[in-house]
Amino acid sequence: MTYLQKELEKVKRDILSLGAIVEDRFQKSAQAVRANDTKLALSVIEKDIEIDTREIEIEEECLKLLALYQPVAVDLRSIIVAIKINNDLERIGDLSSNISQRLLAASKNLPCGYNYDYSFMVEQTGKMFKMSLDSLVTMNIDTAYEALLMDEKINLMRDEAFIEMKKAIKGNPGNVSDIINMYLISRHIERIGDHITNIAEEVIHLVEGEIIRHKNKEYSNIYK
Repeated sequence: MTYLQKELEKVKRDILSLGAIVEDRFQKSAQAVRANDTKLALSVIEKDIEIDTREIEIEEECLKLLALYQPVAVDLRSIIVAIKINNDLERIGDLSSNISQRLLAASKNLPCGYNYDYSFMVEQTGKMFKMSLDSLVTMNIDTAYEALLMDEKINLMRDEAFIEMKKAIKGNPGNVSDIINMYLISRHIERIGDHITNIAEEVIHLVEGEIIRHKNKEYSNIYK
């Protein structure tokens, strides 16, 4: 194993470590919503700086490897994929913080008439997240494809939440702002699903050397 490859393995470990932190923050933001726990929500928001700092450190390490070694072929692809996954993890951290911010905005007036239960949506998104990170650990594209296929479930649940929001506004016109804040949690979770999809796609790119973005219809037909 060359020195560059050893450094790439270190970058991969750092990304997986960041992934574990981001996954924990997502679960804590969801827990805060379930329990209307404003202290936990504030903790998620305040600790977002740790994710931002780690993301910058990993990106700087990747850029240093590019400058020092001018890698080609699979080594170059590994660095590019690392930078992209690193960015997606940081965005998931931001969206987890956004979930907590929505709760804080609505918490004083809960319940507000909006009754959508996020438990299953969070469970499926968490499972999808774990699968995408597992696929990076094992370089198993079957696991990555399975994660990709779960994104549609998340989208459907966001649509269900939208229907519930419309019903809630009709029945509780005085609570429109709080209802919208609670509905927007579904939008943030759906966006987290999109970034998890990006991670799975990058794992496939790393293993197979093929960019599959915008080919969701093709892989859904193959792996359904």
